[in-house]
Amino acid sequence: MSLDVPRSRVPQPPPPGGILWQDTGDIRTLLTLGPAFILQVSHPAVGAGVDDHSVFRTDPWGRGVRSMRSVLLWVYGEERAAEEGRRLRLLHRGVHGTDAQGRPYHALAARTYAWVHATGFPVARYAHPYLWGRPYTEPEERQYFAEWRRVGQLLGIHERDLPETVEEFWPYYRETLKEIELTGVARELLDPRQPLPVLNVGPRSLRTPVRWMWPVARRLFLRFRRFLSIGLLPPEARDALGLVWTAAQERRLRRVCRVISVVVTRLPHRLRYFPEAHLARSRHGLD
Repeated sequence: MSLDVPRSRVPQPPPPGGILWQDTGDIRTLLTLGPAFILQVSHPAVGAGVDDHSVFRTDPWGRGVRSMRSVLLWVYGEERAAEEGRRLRLLHRGVHGTDAQGRPYHALAARTYAWVHATGFPVARYAHPYLWGRPYTEPEERQYFAEWRRVGQLLGIHERDLPETVEEFWPYYRETLKEIELTGVARELLDPRQPLPVLNVGPRSLRTPVRWMWPVARRLFLRFRRFLSIGLLPPEARDALGLVWTAAQERRLRRVCRVISVVVTRLPHRLRYFPEAHLARSRHGLD
């Protein structure tokens, strides 16, 4: 099934002032990337593609930065959003092979490509009360879904491969959860002992101290990433993967997220939003 969308039929990117313009560029979105990625790579085809073709082991920081920049372009790129969608389809055309069970996969197979995008909605919906302090209202949830679906079309996902409404999404989501498993990549990403290259960014004067502290900082970071990746994963997804989450962990998650929400909400917009998002919002008088 072709995933290329004729240029004349490419939908418009999400509108300035919409839900995605409000939330996606907020720095709290960073904390939802972990659970979304776990949910994505738990699909055997996605996990195999990432295992065989991704640089998440050798260049995890660079991969994370590039992924976030791509997401910001989908939402705030306006005329560049469709071009980013075409770039991603071209990038993934060569991502194919067989998984550990000998099953063939292709990154642009309609169901696989759609699942990678679809995971963003349940994770964002579940994480919102934790990180933003309240759940979406029903109209907000419907608007978020409609805008996220529009982004999916920009990425080249055919309309028939994405549920049209929130009501149609949940049966599709529950059915796909039956296919996921704790793949090798998912296990690796949740392992607090995994190797992780030193974070080599920022002023040169700080790089040497960072290297000295890295053995301790790496362990703390990986434990915190595992904690958030499991805690902000919707419970039905945790159950499907057999991941344990205790009441004590839930209480700790709520405390941590409450602090994050209070602190970030009080930041000026130029610090609360990624630079690309802040500039786009400022152009439209939203900041």
